[in-house]
Amino acid sequence: MTTAAEDTLLAALRARLGADWVATGADAAPFLTDQRRVLHGQALAVARPADAEGVAAVLRLCRAARVPVVPQGGNTGLMGGATPDASGQAVVLSLGRLNRVLGIDTDNDTITVQAGCVLAQVQEAASQAGRLFPLSLGSEGSCTIGGNLATNAGGTQVLRYGNARELTLGLEVVTAEGEVWNGLRGLRKDNTGYSLRDLYIGSEGTLGVITAATLKLYPKPAEQGSALAGLPSIEAALAFLSLARRRLGAQLTAFELIGRPVLELVARHVPDQPQPLPALAQPWYALLEVSANEAGAADALQRLAEAALGEGLLEDAAIAHSLQQAAAFWRLRDEAIGLAQARDGGNVKHDISVPVSRIPAFLQGAAQALRALDPGLRPMAFGHLGDGNLHYNVSHDPAGPVARLFANEARIHDLVHAQAHAQGGSISAEHGIGQVKRDALPHFKSPLELALMRRVKQALDPLNLMNPGKVLS
Repeated sequence: MTTAAEDTLLAALRARLGADWVATGADAAPFLTDQRRVLHGQALAVARPADAEGVAAVLRLCRAARVPVVPQGGNTGLMGGATPDASGQAVVLSLGRLNRVLGIDTDNDTITVQAGCVLAQVQEAASQAGRLFPLSLGSEGSCTIGGNLATNAGGTQVLRYGNARELTLGLEVVTAEGEVWNGLRGLRKDNTGYSLRDLYIGSEGTLGVITAATLKLYPKPAEQGSALAGLPSIEAALAFLSLARRRLGAQLTAFELIGRPVLELVARHVPDQPQPLPALAQPWYALLEVSANEAGAADALQRLAEAALGEGLLEDAAIAHSLQQAAAFWRLRDEAIGLAQARDGGNVKHDISVPVSRIPAFLQGAAQALRALDPGLRPMAFGHLGDGNLHYNVSHDPAGPVARLFANEARIHDLVHAQAHAQGGSISAEHGIGQVKRDALPHFKSPLELALMRRVKQALDPLNLMNPGKVLS
């Protein structure tokens, strides 16, 4: 049962956006659950404006009514940053209709897009213009640019091109007061004061709403090559990464680490997924991608593998000699691992980063801590070794019930996060904080850091209406 004030707000939203674009009841349900179907919320309504002016109108109306707003893009996040709470008081602001490519400047190597553009749509638009937009995620067919920027997404090519922040030149943002800031400048140098762009990127909708962005483009590689290498130890993996950087330089666009237990899980639960190295005889594997401006990517990988074999850094390698083989390698990383973990009965997920040089110490410490808690726990480590970001997931003992794993979930999180922190790392590398890690954050941020973040929040959103309960408690 809505109040008179809520009815007035709903009427105003429908008058501004059109009744078809303000969803309530069953029509709102798809927007109220996170993509993992773990977090469930309620909302007064789901508002779906078509442009920045519509977003601004929604924020002004909600501000006047003192109603909180939860911005939502593709709803593919893992930390619950786009899921409303259970009070039913918030308006979910869906940006899916802001889905136009506004322009491509090939001389300046930029593309300007609205926040609701799906990442794959932006990649395709860049490709048609003979350019590359290098942000690449497993969810790129459904995640949106606004969400990518709100969480400062990373992905598989951070090693070469950087994360979402480093790929962004300008933003259009609607402030908490409902004002539109047009900062869509395609400048690589603009030293005129505070970087408001960087303030909003990674803020998870708690300071304002990103409605468009001007993004960097790169020349489309003439050729790409991929290889999967079997490594005798994690120390050898780091040495192999160093060798690859020295020999390949900027041509090395991705260097992914996968533990043998992860590939064994894929072999068991996704048997139709080809395994480039079917014997699985090594404890660690590295998936590499090389992007070259001329032919010869596969040859460069072959020479690298031969050099690494000579130094004892790898024991086996498979090099893709066709686009189909390369695609199969990356399906293993981007799709099959997640599918195998889901079919295994779930897992406790982590998105941590540590300095690359400290990864062996982290892995050793985390494994020891988990064994002490429960010898049946199985670490499933994989991720972006090149930038120190591991998805350190923990699976259950196959001989025991999965409920045993989730009974220890809070303690597992504490142990893994503590090990990352002990190695100078972060509890969130690319997934954000949202509501899932909100209460853990004060244990790993200094009081001064948190106080400064709260001052920024207070300055830009004094009424605490922008995505309240996310990032900061």
